[in-house]
Order: sequence, then structure tokens, then C-alpha cells
Amino acid sequence: MKKKLLSALLCATMISSMLVGCGGSEAATETTETTETTEAAQTTETAETEEATEETEASAEGGSVYYLNFKPEVDEQWQEIAAAYTEETGVPVKVVTAASGTYEEVLKSEIAGSDAPTLFQINGPVGYNSWKDYCLDLTDTDLYKSLADQSLAIKGEDGGVYGVPYTVESYGIIYNDAIMQKYFAMDGAVATSVDEINNFDTLKSVVEDMQAKKDDLGIEGVFACTSLLPGEDWRWQTHLANIPVYYEYKDKNVTDLAELEFTYGDNFKNIFDLYINNSTCAPTLLGSKAVTDSMAEFALGQCAMVQNGNWGWGQIAGVDGNVVAETDVKFMPIYTGVAGEENQGLCTGTENFWCVNSQTSEANQKATLDFINWLISSDEGKDAMVNKLGNAAPFTTFGDDEKPSDPLAKEMYRYMENGKTSVSWNFTTFPSQDFKDDFGAALLEYCNGNMTWDDVVNTVVTRWAEEKAATAN
Repeated sequence: MKKKLLSALLCATMISSMLVGCGGSEAATETTETTETTEAAQTTETAETEEATEETEASAEGGSVYYLNFKPEVDEQWQEIAAAYTEETGVPVKVVTAASGTYEEVLKSEIAGSDAPTLFQINGPVGYNSWKDYCLDLTDTDLYKSLADQSLAIKGEDGGVYGVPYTVESYGIIYNDAIMQKYFAMDGAVATSVDEINNFDTLKSVVEDMQAKKDDLGIEGVFACTSLLPGEDWRWQTHLANIPVYYEYKDKNVTDLAELEFTYGDNFKNIFDLYINNSTCAPTLLGSKAVTDSMAEFALGQCAMVQNGNWGWGQIAGVDGNVVAETDVKFMPIYTGVAGEENQGLCTGTENFWCVNSQTSEANQKATLDFINWLISSDEGKDAMVNKLGNAAPFTTFGDDEKPSDPLAKEMYRYMENGKTSVSWNFTTFPSQDFKDDFGAALLEYCNGNMTWDDVVNTVVTRWAEEKAATAN
């Protein structure tokens, strides 16, 4: 699968954003609605006017687009894109952004309404099973035909295509190279280069030594705060949890399990303990910390490392007073102590699949597919996908000069091309949001000293089996 993914990414020259992303309120936020439908242009003798009339045909027929967006961090960008498309074509486009951790809840509420989303997201096979009654078959669409590796699409038992990925992303440990170089130059440093850090034991030695010397390094801790505020804990109960699940699946040669043994639970504990014990704040304070707090700490130079994905560059660059130079923002893999991890790369994949609502009108379906095609084929749309949304879009319509150019995207490409084995995204098979929420709550109780690690493991194993059984019924 990895070879197929790498081949697709190299062929399309576009690759890889989790993680799972995220804010904290309970309601969906509808920030703007785009301008109302414009009248179709009067037919004239010129070919340009005829084309303009064809472009507004969907609008004249009453077709419109309603996109329910999953990622709060790019809401503003989506509003701008919607307005630009409406101005160009006359077709109304509305974007509603669900608050962090509420997407499934909001989709359930909105999909049954009279003004239902025409375009929405699923996170993979589990999401498809939940929403397959609302997923239009995209087999004959330009969207699917333009996908560089069509094996990445979500397919039903009938062979139809019901979800198409619009980006591929990577996550790992983001580090500030300037701080790392300052440490390597110190007397007694346990390593002299980031290249020496290729397994958990070395990472642990370096991190603990840096934490002991944090005052000399001018930082408050090696790692940014491990945000465990409910709704903000996706980096741990989803992204970090993916690694032990990936290795358990690999050992058992499966792509899903009805019962998880969590055989690599101690490896999860290795890196999680390293995060919380060498941080900018005490473990007992993590329940009040958000992802924005941790990214701000990194941007302000208060820490040397933070776990996040390539989408995090926008959060770093957007912090007022940001002191981290673009050239110093780098990636390293998340090492947990698994045998052979010296050859491990970043965690690379996607949980971002577009679906078109099969229950909406044909006019809305046409308007929605036209909007998507504009995003992946027009110069303005492709520029928005890459430079506004930060997507590494896996479509053949994107050329070499249309790759994201931010530092984390460059690092992502570097890891994909350096021969390391990427960790595939298996959290799309996690049984439910409830499972992830319970896992995150258990991690918080562990940090607060109210649960042992054995209690956390029991929660993971028990809730996985319960939720898998529930979704099977």
C-alpha cells in the first residue's frame, strides 16, 4: 500500500494534514454565506458571453453548493474560496464549519434538514459505513477520474466510488532546528546531530538532557503542552494512537480488528510519558490546554518540539510575535521503541474524503461537482487548494509547480522520497468518536494521577471491542 501511495504521490507530484484538526465549542459555526444567485448573462454573438451563460446554467436551474467543512483552522480560507467562486460563476456556495470534535454530530443534524449539505466529508471506511445512504456514486465523475491513485478512493461492496480523497498529509514531531543546534553545540550533549536521533532510546536521552538544560537553552520545556482539553486531544487519542495500532495490524497482517489487544501499548506510553514529563507545564495542567496553546508555545520559541502535522505551519506562522524562522521548522518521525524503527518515516495518509449528497437534487449535485472540478482543474481553484488550504492534492491535474512550498510540506516530501517506510493512517478504522473520546479522557485521568497505565490499557481494549460490536450490529 505504501508503495502504491508513494507511486501516486510521485506521479501526481502532490502528496500529503489529522489528524485529525480542531476547536473547542459544541456548536457548528456558520461564519458567512456567499452572495445570492446572479442572473445569467444575456446571450450575445461573442463566444465569451456564450461560455459565461453556460457557467451560470446551474445557478439558473436553482443548483447551489453547501459544504460542511471539517477543519476549523481553514474556515476563513473556505469562506474566501466560496465567495470567489460565486463571483466568478454566479452559483451560490455556502460553507459551514463544524467546531472541533462535533463534525459527526453536526452532520447528523444538518443532513436531515431541508437545506442539507451537498458536499461533506467522511474519514474513511468507518465514516462510509455511517453515511453510505447519502453518498453519491462518483465513478463516472471527473473528480474520480483525475485521482492519481484510484485505489485511495472509498469504494462500496458494489464496486462504486463513494469517497474521493482531496489531500494527503503527514504528521510527526515538529522541531525548531535553531534550538536543536544550540543544544548540539553544548558541552556534554548526548548527540551532535538530529540525524543521530533515529530511535526512541536516543530521542529520550536527548530530550531529557535538553530538559535538564532548558534554562541554558532559553526554553520552558522541550515539548509544547500536551493539550488534553476535551475536543482538543485528537493528537493523542487518534494520531499518536495510530502508531501502536499500525504495528499491531502489521504483525497480524490485517487492516482492521474486532478486538484490539493493544500489544504496543507500552510503546505508546514511552512517547506519551516523554511528552508530558518534559513539557512546558506540569501533567496536571494539561486538561486546560488547547492545540492553539501548544502551537503558540512553539511559535514563540518557548519549546523545541511539538507533535502535529504539516497543516500546523499555518498555525505557527499565524501566531503574533512568532520568532521561529521558516528555515528552522523541521520534522522527525515519532519514535516509540519498536524494533526496526530506525527505518520509520512520518505518519502519512488521509482521512479527508469528499462525498456528494445523493439525497439532494440533481441540480445541486451538478453544481457541487462543478465546484469541485473548479477546485482541482482551474488555475484559481488549484491555487486555493495549495496555497490557501495547504492541501497536497493527489490529482493528475496538479503539476510540479503546484506543490505546497511551506517548510513542513517540504519536509513531508523529503521523508517520502528518502526511502523511509511511512506509517500508514489506520485511525480511520477506529470504531467511533466515542471510543476516541473515552481514550482521551483516560489519558487525562492518567496525567492527573487518577488512573494507572493498566487502567488506560483496559479502557482502550474494552471500549474498542464494545464500539466495534456496536457498529457491527
